[in-house]
Amino acid sequence: MGNRFAYLSQGKLFVKLGDGPVSPVDSRFGESLRQRAVQIQERNAWKTQGTGAKFMSGGLLWGRQDQDAAEMRIAITGISAGCSQGELLYSLDTDDIGGIFVLRNEARDEQRLLHTSDFRVRRLAASSGEDRIACVIGQKGGNSCIAVMRGDGGDMREVTQGDTIDDAPRWVPGSNRELVFQSSATGRNRAGVAVTHAPFTIQKLDLEAGEVTPLAEDPKSDLLTPHLKSDGTLFYIRRPYRDPNQSPGFLRAALDLILLPFRLLYAFFQFLNFFTVRYTGNTLTTAGNARQKQADIRQMMVWGNLIDAEKAARSAADGEAPALVPKAWELVKQSPDGKTEVIAKGVLSFDVCADGDVLYSNGSAVYRLGTDGKTERLAKASLIEQVVAV
Repeated sequence: MGNRFAYLSQGKLFVKLGDGPVSPVDSRFGESLRQRAVQIQERNAWKTQGTGAKFMSGGLLWGRQDQDAAEMRIAITGISAGCSQGELLYSLDTDDIGGIFVLRNEARDEQRLLHTSDFRVRRLAASSGEDRIACVIGQKGGNSCIAVMRGDGGDMREVTQGDTIDDAPRWVPGSNRELVFQSSATGRNRAGVAVTHAPFTIQKLDLEAGEVTPLAEDPKSDLLTPHLKSDGTLFYIRRPYRDPNQSPGFLRAALDLILLPFRLLYAFFQFLNFFTVRYTGNTLTTAGNARQKQADIRQMMVWGNLIDAEKAARSAADGEAPALVPKAWELVKQSPDGKTEVIAKGVLSFDVCADGDVLYSNGSAVYRLGTDGKTERLAKASLIEQVVAV
């Protein structure tokens, strides 16, 4: 049986269908946005060149004339198998617009289901054969909620609410009314500013009854990306919980004190750099853009944790495909009676195949864990954020 899966790497989509090689898939909608931006920039090039540049020099302070439209940010933020066999869903995010799209016919045909500038969508989940899609909608202050819609993108409605971070929805197999998701309550100070959040727990939502039932929780751990099988077996990632509002230790406080003068010097340099750009259009350094792009590649945000991929790669024991998360990020299998079993360590993302095998990624490779306990590496890539079976 050929492997069929897709994964996200650095905001880009890659698919492997059967015995064929892993292939990148570009968003036609995203590329059309970039081409349109390039055309607009070319038509208005006179404003930033020659005499026009002097007239529009103030735009460098507040505008975006100095940005290259060809480098417009286009990122895929979530993928899922579609409602019908052979479909693949993905969510797209740009600086100005976001949307949901479906790929068919071996990822060659693309259809737009939803696009909007009012909110951003991520973390999709389709109900196979049930014509329902769940997703995550980001909200102000770092909160998020779960929303559901029809398979054609219509009739979207939010189904969770409150001062919480709700994420990673997944439909219960064979049902279009029940889904599981991870949830964390937000803690705020007297001024209403979010300062902490509770450990992520796993909840099940019945859309018709409007009832939420807790399935798993641990005061010392975050429980992430749940997948509930029809027989009641629950899979999830367990990682140690860290209170973001926890005060640093003595060593960290001492290090901050030592670095204080260097940080002040850096801030003064950036102040001078700001005015240099304002009046000359040039920076004090020439390698800033390249350095910034390199830093973006070395780091990525996964489930609220900023991962230093370069540091993780250096410290990993497996030199061929280093895990980007610690071994404490465990893939857990929980039986219907509540017993838990760790089936893999250093897991960043996973999905359960129809035959019961588990696809998972450590951030550098995609593996298949068979029901017989044997593990096979299927693909290798850099900064894998999410993997799904197709």
